[in-house]
Amino acid sequence: MQHCDVLILGGGLAGLSTALHLAERFQVTVLAKRELEVSSSQWAQGGIAAVLADGDSFDAHVHDTLVAGALLNDLPATRFVVEHGPAAIAWLREQGVPFDTEHGDLHLTREGGHSQRRIAHVADATGAAIQRTLLARARAHPRITLLENHVAVDLITDRHMDMVGPRRCWGAYALNTSSNRVETYPAAHTVLATGGAGKVYRYTTNPDTASGDGLAMAWRAGCRVANMEFIQFHPTCLYHPKAKSFLISEALRGEGGLLKLPDGTRFMPAHDARAELAPRDVVARAIDFEMKKHGLDCVYLDITHKGEAFIRQHFPTIHRRCLDLGIDIAREPIPVVPAVHFTCGGVLTDLAGRTDLPGLYAVGEVAYTGLHGANRLASNSLLECVVFGTAAAQAIGEAEQPPLLAPRPWDESRVSDADELVVIAHNWDELRRLMWNYVGIVRTDKRLERAAHRIDLLQSEVDEFYANFRVTRDLLELRNLLQVAELIVRSAQLRHESRGLHYSLDWPQTAAPAAPTILVP
Repeated sequence: MQHCDVLILGGGLAGLSTALHLAERFQVTVLAKRELEVSSSQWAQGGIAAVLADGDSFDAHVHDTLVAGALLNDLPATRFVVEHGPAAIAWLREQGVPFDTEHGDLHLTREGGHSQRRIAHVADATGAAIQRTLLARARAHPRITLLENHVAVDLITDRHMDMVGPRRCWGAYALNTSSNRVETYPAAHTVLATGGAGKVYRYTTNPDTASGDGLAMAWRAGCRVANMEFIQFHPTCLYHPKAKSFLISEALRGEGGLLKLPDGTRFMPAHDARAELAPRDVVARAIDFEMKKHGLDCVYLDITHKGEAFIRQHFPTIHRRCLDLGIDIAREPIPVVPAVHFTCGGVLTDLAGRTDLPGLYAVGEVAYTGLHGANRLASNSLLECVVFGTAAAQAIGEAEQPPLLAPRPWDESRVSDADELVVIAHNWDELRRLMWNYVGIVRTDKRLERAAHRIDLLQSEVDEFYANFRVTRDLLELRNLLQVAELIVRSAQLRHESRGLHYSLDWPQTAAPAAPTILVP
């Protein structure tokens, strides 16, 4: 058993922010599924939104967030995050994040849905710069233990204790993929910072680690989840056979990039007055519509009119990556398609990251704070990670510290090694395809019904497999993805309207009043 004061599952921006704020008082252990450099935070390009410029205001940022979220946002949560934005940027700069500057001030860019320039960034690789900086800080801190290649299996609750106690989270079991053994990590406080669930869909901009583990574990432990039907499709993922879900940043459209059909015709002005600067849900549906209408494999994002010098300065990572694939974005448009990008719903929390289960917190994409509503506004996600990482750390510091009890160790005495793994590979592929086809950008009641039926059958197969064989990373991820897929479909079936990211041909109108979808275990 590996005892610690605070156990953090996930080593992206949310997890590292929480760890660094806690480490002055507590022994903190951070478990990462793979290498710590592999997280959605690492892949974030555009930047982090905050009110930093003259002429901008908290009210304007709140308003833009509410408009993008189709008024489903929780207003107190939205204001809480926005008002803590400048402090979040200041903290990141204190850690050493090298944000771009111009004449001594932060250079701020603009992205779709924002009425002002308020995106602090590090060229077009902001997430990588932040992750690199915070990782160096965490690795140097004597109170932080970073463990890679550890896949959480389940949360430890009172049912895993030999003595009767209050309903509470006491840490987690985790599979050490280096030794293929399940280890026990008791902790007085546990923080889920496991990210989203993009891998439940066939096409996603997320890394392979985004399999909804924290969501599924919290649900199994008795926590409510909310707004799982709102899966954000990023409008512009690079379309290329050798590009594994490479994201073409929102900032390209913010800086004047135009979406076009193969013949060079712009189409966004016909769909929305904001054209290319409309929120992501509007742009993704417009691209989906045009692709289906014209039988296209992709559309094109053209920024050639800005010139090579501008493109190299502002988008060096995208320019270099596309050039490696034979696409010179300074001279030709970029082929793009929509892809799953962000899970707007998640584990229900308060403004301190507390979940329904005492001792368990959730921060970042795994959490439903109420900030994003029916659609996340660009660059609000990194902000949410820092703000709620700080808030959760403060709440843990102020909470009563319970005596740490010893849970039962993991028992695999009645299971054996799997005789064949083709079942996992086949079910993984089937799940991702059916979610893409039946629970995608445009939905119908019939499609959702078919998806629910297939998911139920797949869950039965995987549950039987889980009960009889030793766990592997692929099995754990598939089990969690199936659970998350069920929650997405159930939530979508309960929403009898079209709002934000959830668009149903059977319920095309927007209903009033706006209300979140909350599922109770």
